[in-house]
Amino acid sequence: MTQHFPTRQLRFFLTAPSPCPYLPERFERKVFAHLPLSDGATVNDSLTAVGFRRSQNIAYRPACEACSACVSARIPAGDYVFSRSERKILNRNEDIERHLVEAEATMEQFDLLRRYLTARHADGGMAEMTWPDYVAMVEDTAVRTHIIEYRTRSKDGGPGDLIACTLVDLMNDGLSLVYSFYDPNVSRRSLGSYVILDHVIQAGLTSLPYVYLGYWVRGSQKMDYKVRFSPIELLKPEGWSLAGARELNGAKPE
Repeated sequence: MTQHFPTRQLRFFLTAPSPCPYLPERFERKVFAHLPLSDGATVNDSLTAVGFRRSQNIAYRPACEACSACVSARIPAGDYVFSRSERKILNRNEDIERHLVEAEATMEQFDLLRRYLTARHADGGMAEMTWPDYVAMVEDTAVRTHIIEYRTRSKDGGPGDLIACTLVDLMNDGLSLVYSFYDPNVSRRSLGSYVILDHVIQAGLTSLPYVYLGYWVRGSQKMDYKVRFSPIELLKPEGWSLAGARELNGAKPE
């Protein structure tokens, strides 16, 4: 499928090699471009369809010289049939309320993010994220984006406790999950999986065909959760296609 976007507005750059955050003893490089302010949403839609991801006003994709482990993944929401375990996750979280809010950073969200990073990604690239960094991640954008806040149901009618957040881009053909984080001390809810399943439902309700999950990194246990959802499509040189069990190479559910 031919993608149409104003390439004359884009200048692509290549980063220097740096240690890969997912695979040991490997180095990563990225190609990136600054999204134009005038029609950033349209450009981002087209770039996402060919494997780019958005971070603030930058679209990027891997450009590693000796590795192709990073593969774009998306869930076809219209064809999705929830498994028994996935239905259990949805039922387990029936008491959670979802709130769509503007892409405006709050200290409550940031406090939740810090707890999540400290517990789950203390050695990751985002571990030292500051309040200004978080504000930039949420608010520096030229695309259609919003935040979904997930809260426990309050008994007094006020806002419940914030237990998960997702920064989401609204695409022309789906929902792109830019970044999700949740309370690491909440057990038995499987909040990471629940957030994705909830967006599959929301995409279906709004007749959007896909939920974009970013990159699956073959060989990285941190990223295997993305291919536990089935069916799932992967972006190959010839285009998007459904992934087979053999191709997923033993990615196992929890």
